[in-house]
Amino acid sequence: MVPLTEPDIRASFVNCTKGEAKRLAVPRDLDEAPWADLDFFGWRDPAADERAYLVAESGGGLVGVALRAAPQTGRVRRSMCSLCLTTHTGDGVSLMTARKAGREGRQGNSVGAYLCTDLACSLYLRGKKDAGRRLDETITLPEKIERTTASLAAFLDRVRG
Repeated sequence: MVPLTEPDIRASFVNCTKGEAKRLAVPRDLDEAPWADLDFFGWRDPAADERAYLVAESGGGLVGVALRAAPQTGRVRRSMCSLCLTTHTGDGVSLMTARKAGREGRQGNSVGAYLCTDLACSLYLRGKKDAGRRLDETITLPEKIERTTASLAAFLDRVRG
């Protein structure tokens, strides 16, 4: 992924108002992000645990979505991220919902997906972060990346309507 700037990130959001995008918490350490290893840039709001954000390259531009993480139940379980297919124990996967863009979003419609709670899917795929047990797969890393980006594109398409 190309390195992003704060103005690029704020301008990319499709499912919130310009005012909301202006107020959201963008990480201050953008220069330290491992851009070469990222298929998308995702982060949690440090001031509000239920808020998360994701920005990806899509259709020649950037698409950002504001997400809400469902509260964790506290029950220990193994769950799988629907993007990268990484399995986590405990609270490593969260149901994240995104308000749909445009009229449908203003009517209260949303879409959801089970995602890595820390939104570090790209790093799990590449073995830069460890979630514990990994699925044994015979496909190559480029094929895993392609599968993840296709799943992300489908999710973003559902958000955009």
